[in-house]
Amino acid sequence: MTLTQLSAFILVARLGSVTAAAKALGVSEPAVSQALSALRHQHDDKLVTRSAGGMTLTPGGSRLLPIASQMVALGAEADAAVRAAQGAAEQLRLAVTDVIAEFVANPLLEAFNKRSGESIEASSGVAASKEMPVLVANRLADVALGPQMSGDTAHELSSDPIFRCRLVAVGSPRGRYRGRAAGWPWLAGPSATDPGSETRKVLDKLRVPDSAIQVFPNQTAAWAAAAGGAGVAVAVEHLVASQLQRHELVVVPTQVTPMAICWHATTLTRDRRPAGAGSLLHFLATPQAMRVMRSPGAGVPPARFRPPVYVTIWS
Repeated sequence: MTLTQLSAFILVARLGSVTAAAKALGVSEPAVSQALSALRHQHDDKLVTRSAGGMTLTPGGSRLLPIASQMVALGAEADAAVRAAQGAAEQLRLAVTDVIAEFVANPLLEAFNKRSGESIEASSGVAASKEMPVLVANRLADVALGPQMSGDTAHELSSDPIFRCRLVAVGSPRGRYRGRAAGWPWLAGPSATDPGSETRKVLDKLRVPDSAIQVFPNQTAAWAAAAGGAGVAVAVEHLVASQLQRHELVVVPTQVTPMAICWHATTLTRDRRPAGAGSLLHFLATPQAMRVMRSPGAGVPPARFRPPVYVTIWS
């Protein structure tokens, strides 16, 4: 029995499918299935079974899940202790939304590293809203930046508001936006495929059908298509400010936008929180961090990021 197998089991149980677990880990579905199969053979128990509603834990699986979570967490603590004894930098792994990854994560971590003066090796990776609380609760990520966390593991977490902003709809200045917004062509980044994202909530509130949504590799590409007259895009207002100032895009009012949202930083509760995560939380409350989140400058496309659990789990 290995930590790799236990981590795969935890994610299958918490996220509800082998597919979701594989996506969170950044590996193939056969790799997750193989890890789960080895654990089943070890315990002579199916542990999780497929049902109409997703994955259902067997009685043995129900008893194993909290123990597996503790073991994976202890594994992370052991790795941190050995790194500290060797004088290596503490690892700080962020799980972020695709929008934060594209525009904010890189300059924010750069500013944090310069200010902290501590030996911290920070990295970030894109995760879906449903994945974030599972990754943090099981020490597969140290901090999640995005929506406020909820779900089965929420009681193990502390989710603090760090930045308030607004979502707007934007389109070409030459466009004509008439009739119901649900009938317009909508352009979006990968967050449109995440049911828990703020972008998806806007589209759902407007009752936009999937057939009217075109998903782009990143938010910048969606905005460029909107500026070219291909449709309307959802945007974080301050992140699209330069395009609005240059009149490449204009704000298009809808029934639900502008919509106030809040980014949250989610970590383990204070008594279980890694030191690096605590340092980042302290930094996020500073004026310098606020300035970076307000005007982050050039971002890095989501394709440049990999979920932090890649190295931790599968190397």
